[in-house]
Amino acid sequence: MKQKKIPLRMCLGCKEMKPKRELIRVVKNNEGEISIDLVGKKPGRGAYICRSADCLEQAIKAKRLEKAFETTIDMDIYNILKNQLEENDE
Repeated sequence: MKQKKIPLRMCLGCKEMKPKRELIRVVKNNEGEISIDLVGKKPGRGAYICRSADCLEQAIKAKRLEKAFETTIDMDIYNILKNQLEENDE
């Protein structure tokens, strides 16, 4: 029996390849709106970040989300991501 392939994605913070399910997906849709996709089903261009505050900080510092989506990212998105990580830690 063939084992199912696990989809890997690169974290924008630590640049490591990790299973898609372990990462938080940030999406840019066709209208150019940026949102957090917790289910991984929203249509649009996706970028991934580990569920760790360190990776998020690295991604923010290096403006990696801006580079991935070729647009400026609202601080609200970063705040939502930070809140998401804090909820996961509890």
